[in-house]
Amino acid sequence: MFVDRVEFHVKAGDGGRGMVSFRREKYVPRGGPDGGDGGDGGSILIRATPNADNLAGLARQKHYKAKSGEPGGTSRCAGKDMPDLILEVPPGTLVRDRERGNILKDLLQAGDEVTVALGGRGGKGNCHFASSTNRAPREFGPGGEGEERWVTLELKVIADAGLIGFPNAGKSTLLSRLSHATPEIADYPFTTKKPHLGIVGLGSEVGFVLADLPGLIEGASQGVGLGHQFLRHVERTRVLVHLVEPFPTDGSDPVANYHTIRKELSLYSLPLAEKPEVVCVSKAELTGADEVRDRLAEQLGSEVFLMSSVTGKGLSQVVGKTVELIAALRTEERQAKLTIRETSFPMESAVRTSEVVP
Repeated sequence: MFVDRVEFHVKAGDGGRGMVSFRREKYVPRGGPDGGDGGDGGSILIRATPNADNLAGLARQKHYKAKSGEPGGTSRCAGKDMPDLILEVPPGTLVRDRERGNILKDLLQAGDEVTVALGGRGGKGNCHFASSTNRAPREFGPGGEGEERWVTLELKVIADAGLIGFPNAGKSTLLSRLSHATPEIADYPFTTKKPHLGIVGLGSEVGFVLADLPGLIEGASQGVGLGHQFLRHVERTRVLVHLVEPFPTDGSDPVANYHTIRKELSLYSLPLAEKPEVVCVSKAELTGADEVRDRLAEQLGSEVFLMSSVTGKGLSQVVGKTVELIAALRTEERQAKLTIRETSFPMESAVRTSEVVP
């Protein structure tokens, strides 16, 4: 089962209470205080790991609780600190505070983590409360309470390119043709209920990750159909590969269908609508598909590819254009990171420059 959104309550462990104790030794009738400190409670962390591919593992229960620290002992012995409870999620998981709605962290890369509930500190033993006027204190620290909150996790699939289009436009077939992914393929709408990822190999060159996403229909920006599930995942992609079915089974106009999807993207998120797009008319083996391609290209004033996942026609052109756009975006991202680094560490940048320039 694929799960891309879960909510649950987290409660960190409480700190152990400090001990009230006094030395009891032979020939020492009135030993001083020797109560030890309590141990720290365990915190709860959420960590991105490549071992997880969705959130199904965390959907089994609604409450996660870390262990509380042990109480302090005699002879100034401290109680045992409890280990942190680590919840593993896939990279691309967004962590929110459910009540406040704010984002705690966006776990983009494997190894990224966030502490969602901090464990309580252990309480002080009575030895810390001794003074010149109070030689036998019976005070102790009760130990701090562990934090608790409700959190919401949303998984947004990370891919270089995402296949978009109306249901039954041929997205799953294209993914299975270009990669070793095996999404469900059928001739009825909404076959794809969850994202599927495939790696498109390019021989000796570096390939790219292609995502087959649930189909989109009018009203998706308001959650109609699988709208929000679709749009949440497509946000992570660098490039959109837009498949247009030339002869929809419902008799609708393919060009109008293209504009409907573009409208839904804009209503949901302007940055999403501004992503680079490769437009393709699918099912080129059907008679008249080339006429639909020409009509759409004339309206858009840009290149529209004609392709067929069955015969293989036009696939190399579609892949080539997608690779070109992804490479350009990766270059821009590297340059942006370099600019940020040089802005943050100007002295380091100046040293590097002085070493290069004669």
